Amino acid sequence: MNDNKITVGQMFAGVRHPGMLQRSNNINTAGSALAEASFETLLQRNMLKFSNHAIKRLEQRGIQLGSKQLDQISSAVEQAAAKGSKDSLILMKDLALIVSVANRTVVTAMDGNSMKDNVFTQIDSAVIIS
Repeated sequence: MNDNKITVGQMFAGVRHPGMLQRSNNINTAGSALAEASFETLLQRNMLKFSNHAIKRLEQRGIQLGSKQLDQISSAVEQAAAKGSKDSLILMKDLALIVSVANRTVVTAMDGNSMKDNVFTQIDSAVIIS
């Protein structure tokens, strides 16, 4: 496997749910606790997530995403959010992703063969990554 590619299993191995970030037990001030809570909230809002359905589709279709691709997808979601999109189709090379923009969640993924002759419904925007 190419070093800059990761499989879905590797991508999610050891990753905790964003709401399960470990907290230090020796927080001394309320200000520190508030700062940590704000950081956790910010992290949750900006973290790109994958639904169970999307993870299954990535595995079934043998789609591997590298860190550069994940950054591009995250950036595309930010662009869609800036335009007020709710559900977006993100197209990049031979990959199509349906994303819930408000939740920053990839709902499903398709490779080039799977998206041929398909109609994409219930989206309000499309972002094309070159």
